[in-house]
Amino acid sequence: MIDLKTLREDPDLIRTSQRTRGEDASVIDALLSLDEKRRAAILRADTLRAEQKQFGKQVGRAQGEEREALLAKGKALAAEVKAAEAEQSSAGAELAELHRLVPNIVHPEAPAGGEDDYVVLKTVGEPKTLDFEPLDHLDLGTRLGAIDIERGAKVSGSRFYFLTGVGAQLQLGLLSMAAAQAAANGFTLMITPSLVRPEIMDGGGFLGAHSSEVYRLRDDDLYLVGTSEVPLLGYHSDEILDLSGGPKRYAGWSSCYRREAGSYGKDTRGIIRVHQFDKVEMFTYCRPEEAEAEHARLLAWEEEMLAKIEVPYRVIDTAGGDLGTSAARKFDCEAWIPTQGTYRELTSTSNCTTFQARRLNVRYRDKNGKPQIAATLNGTLATTRWIVAILETHQQSDGSVRVPEALRPYLGRDVLEPV
Repeated sequence: MIDLKTLREDPDLIRTSQRTRGEDASVIDALLSLDEKRRAAILRADTLRAEQKQFGKQVGRAQGEEREALLAKGKALAAEVKAAEAEQSSAGAELAELHRLVPNIVHPEAPAGGEDDYVVLKTVGEPKTLDFEPLDHLDLGTRLGAIDIERGAKVSGSRFYFLTGVGAQLQLGLLSMAAAQAAANGFTLMITPSLVRPEIMDGGGFLGAHSSEVYRLRDDDLYLVGTSEVPLLGYHSDEILDLSGGPKRYAGWSSCYRREAGSYGKDTRGIIRVHQFDKVEMFTYCRPEEAEAEHARLLAWEEEMLAKIEVPYRVIDTAGGDLGTSAARKFDCEAWIPTQGTYRELTSTSNCTTFQARRLNVRYRDKNGKPQIAATLNGTLATTRWIVAILETHQQSDGSVRVPEALRPYLGRDVLEPV
């Protein structure tokens, strides 16, 4: 959630953020009105409770008819207190409901607009010119005995698949390489739960406008996670962290599940847009003033991984309308996909500032020992989709695929041969 103090002190900042996202800025006026209503209700209830307390002392000293009269008046005052407390509760609930619907405040340097309004920050490497007709990742994966889409659909339906043989080894090697890099950079490795409680999913900002993307197990009132960011965020909910030694970093290895609602007809071939995939995700808790520097570090670690798989890529600054609820700023790394003749997202890193931690009450102590809301950030180190870029970029004319040098120790081979 956004900070209500910021709302009161600089509502124009949040109105500008809403416009950057392409969202309704008038919701900020409604939120201000509800905040004032709630504070007035609190003041009234507090005043009446104080009056009731003083009145109780008078009753204790009174006798006879005076006492009877005071008791009658006290009964009426008690009813007023009860009504004021009900009004306070109602006003608080109204505010909380709207408060949770307002997305994070967009970073002032993030571009405005929607999905196509990103800004390219840099391009690394040149797309390789192939002197033969390239195969797409699915044809390559089928010939290598690495991907089985038909049986995935037979078993589970569309957008499911099997990774077989060298395909399974490639994913395990890729994620193991990511985990090794994370550990070498001080991240605590975690294998996280795939199911979380509603309050944890909501705390990450993945319900509300985005609930159609999430698989829900209604009989158990649990949600399947679309990223280990969710359980890693919930890991320290309602806790006060010790951040005196710097950011607290985790790397979560998990299977991820996404309904891909609204993507009908998009990327139906292969494993670019699927319902289930595996991922290693970096997640950081830090002080708010450290968040921008940490965001740059997460991006650098993502680029370090991309260098290891030897693919051309670009880094984009995602526009406000494509940030999602929780992010204030997001950088995507997109790899060149030869058969599509375009760049496609492989990884992203988001600075969520204090938005998520405020929802789940994750705090730290400042230099005066006072609890403050922490900042959270996340970034992908490797995921199943990377196989697409690896196969297509490193394919050879005979249908084999050269294994990037950094991956070879994990696969035990230099080339993937057709079967």
